[in-house]
Amino acid sequence: MADPHGFLNNRERITQKRRPVPVRIMDWKEVYEAQEKGILKSQAGRCMDCGVPFCHQGCPLGNLIPEWNDLTWRDKGEEAAERLHSTNNFPEWTGRLCPAPCESACVLSINQPAVTIKQVEVSIIDEAFNQDWVHPLPPARLTGKTVAVVGSGPAGLAAAQQLTRTGHTVAVYERDDRIGGLLRYGIPDFKLEKESIDRRIAQMEAEGTRFRTGVDVGRDISWDQLRRRYDAVVVCTGATVPRDLPIPGRALSGVHFAMDYLVQANRAVAGDTFDGAGPGRIDAAGKHVVILGGGDTGADCLGTAHRQHAASVTTLAIGTQPPLERTANQPWPTFPNLFEVASAHEEGGERSYLASTVEFLGEDGVLTGLVIAETEYVDGRRVPKEGTERTIPADLVFLALGFTGPETAELTHQLPVSLDARGNVNRDGHYMTDREGVFAAGDAGRGQSLIVWAIAEGRACAAAVDKFLMGETFLPAPVSPSESAISV
Repeated sequence: MADPHGFLNNRERITQKRRPVPVRIMDWKEVYEAQEKGILKSQAGRCMDCGVPFCHQGCPLGNLIPEWNDLTWRDKGEEAAERLHSTNNFPEWTGRLCPAPCESACVLSINQPAVTIKQVEVSIIDEAFNQDWVHPLPPARLTGKTVAVVGSGPAGLAAAQQLTRTGHTVAVYERDDRIGGLLRYGIPDFKLEKESIDRRIAQMEAEGTRFRTGVDVGRDISWDQLRRRYDAVVVCTGATVPRDLPIPGRALSGVHFAMDYLVQANRAVAGDTFDGAGPGRIDAAGKHVVILGGGDTGADCLGTAHRQHAASVTTLAIGTQPPLERTANQPWPTFPNLFEVASAHEEGGERSYLASTVEFLGEDGVLTGLVIAETEYVDGRRVPKEGTERTIPADLVFLALGFTGPETAELTHQLPVSLDARGNVNRDGHYMTDREGVFAAGDAGRGQSLIVWAIAEGRACAAAVDKFLMGETFLPAPVSPSESAISV
């Protein structure tokens, strides 16, 4: 184990420092500073190496957390990086973006603050890249089998890397102009600088993975043509259909889906110029912004609006404010729903709960405000409470209400494959759809979820594809579709 007395003598949980708010809102660089080596080692030393490490259960990838905590405490960074990569293709992404269900399941968190698992993880991989310990791992031989992976988010890239390394010829199709999916265009740079995507793509290209950008499967090439061209196809298109809010005034100019806003902002940070196409440039500078939805996407919009120097930003959530500590119905080691102050919340803005949006108001087709009311529960449903309506000003409203599922019109028509009751791509216990040789992984098959689940499903799906093609596989399969469907 790490320090045998660590959790006894060092009870304080010390996390990474955030850059000062007045400084960080002037740029798009990542919010967190690197942690001093001595503090990191002492935090890793708090790991108990308990007899039954529930952190393994909390992590869909089954990360070897006590092992790399111990190696970090012993200052064996390269060995820690090897342990990390044995279960996770992209720890630099999970270490920045995952909400860390492993920490909720940490045995130490029963009566102390949990080990800073996520922080140790990202520190290990950042040091590995800085020390040039991360190298391409091309296959020793090729199998002669070909696989198309559609979608270049974390699930698709994980599946592609696993299949390439085992010897298959893999092509990743992406309809956008750059690889990365929502990692590229949905996550702001202040949470994930895009260099971390570029260096992984370079590694994968050196291993033999081929990338086809600007190809919209279903339109530029049909799904059926793709299936006939390749020995197997993996659908990793994500759950990209946004949840709408069909209330009066929805068609007013100034009401946007959150992802439309974030994609534009990310493209601007990447240096793209705006050509005037689409819904028009969405810029929060000097405007009163209202964000509907209190989740991660809403927080991303909040931080982006701050950096565009909005006049004010208000976040409205229809539900109650989550508790600060676990409730009786969310016991350890489950992943609880707790009140969180993300970096964007720390930067300013107002947060309101139990706020129902009743109507969007406007003049000459342009948004000027919205009518909101208190939320009450009637027969288990959340509805606006009569007599509590009030109007607040708004020049921009962003709908950050989550996603309803994948885009499946062309897929179901051209292959076809069936969908489950929630509109996700249906698959059997081995990630295969109704069409033989066509598999589905990540949010396309399980609905909107966490990045750690996407990578876990991508790795497991790769094992299923390999077995389908070769009759056997030696690739790890961390989760099955049935486990994914019932887990947080």
